[in-house]
Amino acid sequence: MKKTDDPAISSTSLPRYLEHLSGDGKAIGVLTSGGDAQGMNAAVRAVVRMGIYVGAKVFFIYEGYQGMVDGGSNIVEATWESVSSILQVGGTIIGSARCQVFRNREGRLKAACNLVRLGITNLCVIGGDGSLTGANIFRKEWNGLLEELAKNGEIDKDAVQKYSYLNVVGMVGSIDNDFCGTDMTIGTDSALHRIIEVVDAIMTTAQSHQRTFVLEVMGRHCGYLALVSALACGADWVFLPESPPEEGWEENMCLKLSENRARKKRLNIIIVAEGAIDTQNKPITSEKIRELVVKQLGFDTRVTILGHVQRGGTPSAFDRILASRMGVEAVLALLEATPETPACVVSLRGNHAVRLPLMECVQMTQDVQKAMDERRFKEAVQLRGRSFEGNLKIYKRLAIKLPDDKITKSNCNVAVINVGAPAAGMNAAVRSAVRVGIADGHRMFAVYDGFDGFAKGNVKEIGWGDVGGWTGQGGSILGTKRTLPGKNLEKIAEQIRSHSINALLIIGGFETCDRIKQSASGTKRRVFIIETMGGYCGYLANMGGLAAGADAAYIFEEPFDIRDLQSNVEHLTEKMKTTIQRGLILRNESCNVNYTTDFIYQLYSEEGKGVFDCRKNVLGHMQQGGAPSPFDRNFGTKISARAMTWISDKLKGSLGAGKKFVSDDSICVLGISKRDLLFQPVAELREKTDFEHRIPKEQWWLKLRPLMKILAKYEASYDVSDAGKLESLRQQQGTSHGEPAAI
Repeated sequence: MKKTDDPAISSTSLPRYLEHLSGDGKAIGVLTSGGDAQGMNAAVRAVVRMGIYVGAKVFFIYEGYQGMVDGGSNIVEATWESVSSILQVGGTIIGSARCQVFRNREGRLKAACNLVRLGITNLCVIGGDGSLTGANIFRKEWNGLLEELAKNGEIDKDAVQKYSYLNVVGMVGSIDNDFCGTDMTIGTDSALHRIIEVVDAIMTTAQSHQRTFVLEVMGRHCGYLALVSALACGADWVFLPESPPEEGWEENMCLKLSENRARKKRLNIIIVAEGAIDTQNKPITSEKIRELVVKQLGFDTRVTILGHVQRGGTPSAFDRILASRMGVEAVLALLEATPETPACVVSLRGNHAVRLPLMECVQMTQDVQKAMDERRFKEAVQLRGRSFEGNLKIYKRLAIKLPDDKITKSNCNVAVINVGAPAAGMNAAVRSAVRVGIADGHRMFAVYDGFDGFAKGNVKEIGWGDVGGWTGQGGSILGTKRTLPGKNLEKIAEQIRSHSINALLIIGGFETCDRIKQSASGTKRRVFIIETMGGYCGYLANMGGLAAGADAAYIFEEPFDIRDLQSNVEHLTEKMKTTIQRGLILRNESCNVNYTTDFIYQLYSEEGKGVFDCRKNVLGHMQQGGAPSPFDRNFGTKISARAMTWISDKLKGSLGAGKKFVSDDSICVLGISKRDLLFQPVAELREKTDFEHRIPKEQWWLKLRPLMKILAKYEASYDVSDAGKLESLRQQQGTSHGEPAAI
């Protein structure tokens, strides 16, 4: 869309672009506070570079609020190069410390004095609810603090007028995902990666020796990590602070464990949040659970406490992208803030960045703890949000099978099939579909080897226990081929008739894959040229580029020519003359017939002679291999459970009315649209799909493409029409009718 040059044009009539916002004369301070979380550095990098890009000065505030109080060398102006090569580093390069002094007005007075002397009236705080609450108190007191400083002669009276108000924007950095209002906090996905890596490793040794493992994960007041980890690995039991087990849980848990062993399951996994409690608010410790299992069942049982391992390591691709997006949104919020604008927190809903009133989110977060303290556990789960509540319901459905005589039979047969290229998370989706289908009273059938196998009659009934342990498996256990039904439609129809199949759940489609992690840090002045998969879809190249801090990502959706390539080479050459010594170029495999990976490699090698050398790597099918990420496991599980519920509802409706499916909405695709999970009829999607290139005609992620360019120091036109709207958290929760797309 063509850019408008008139800044007065209303955002309701035409797109509003970043060029209409200016940071000239503004100073932004960025700090990290409280516990560290993977991805904080990506957020710091985004704030610094976006701030500099719009013309503002950006200052590092080292050691959190302590550095703000101490001042001096703790508050330093940042440069573009000072945040180079930190995207992939865990923790926080500017340090974090808990500060008692800032809790007192005297400490905040010193902090205000240090900020005013540098002209800093915009704060970007990355931390938990305590850190953000402190920032809001500071903001409210700001004018009074300045007047007191002027009265004491520590600042000029003119400064009180000039710096009369403080803008505050928060980003939540917390591995616990314990902040209401945001789908995912910075660091949560990386912590899940650490947990699942340990669980996958433990499973092999547990199976070898028929052991039970009790795994304790972080979460003193929030059970998110424990719950989602339990979903991701198919744990036998999970203990959460928000949802204590019912009275008599000891007997029920031991019965469940012994039943699983009787089904020849060689291992048991129990996941415990560190803050797990019973219905009387008494702690349930991992050691207590171990003693119970040993005493009641005699199983060889071991305890593993993960501790701070969950905070460490490299941030995941998801956390890098999340933090980068939030950092950019935080700067936009500060640029648009007025004295009347309340402190806000930038957050993620589905694939949308949103702004929410900071104190509204803090209040709701505190309400959860209050509900737990007062043993109103059902309310505590609801206050955590629809996503948490949905995760808990799905876990219970998938973990505990009712006896056959207690399941109402539907007299319907449902088949599950995998098609297209194998993608991580397919097996988790099949497991979820099978178990939800059985719980709904259906007979479930597995179709092996895609549509080819369907035509040949490779269809078998599949039971609850048959899909045990599938969640963490890569590839497709059912087998999948890219062939379409085509000539075999009659044979497939015959198989549908012979097995009396009432509904078919298809998992796959156009090649999809959410597995790319690029790290190309390293040697002296080197440029890495990486080819990614994706067919004609540039999602992996674009989002991988954003996650890895790439200098360019060539994709089919955005045509380019030799002038663009030459411009990129010149840009890299200039970059390498600074302290930055690494370059990264991503190329989607089908972005251009003539500008191949080899061509681009040779061009960069020739033009970069004497300045940098090049290396190339074609990632190929390694992107589809390996164990699925926690995101893929849980997304596959949740979306498949939702699909089976939809199928069950459709079957009930048709059987009750005694009619067959004839409408378009009986054949749907389920996926994320903006903030919600939506069922879209295939008939409607025809108009929105480019079948020749097997991609949607409109790609939501293309709006994020300018971010990669801006953060790599290119001039880019960025549409900020969606930004600037402060939303009410409680109103949003009360009026939203769609199913949340959060993991």
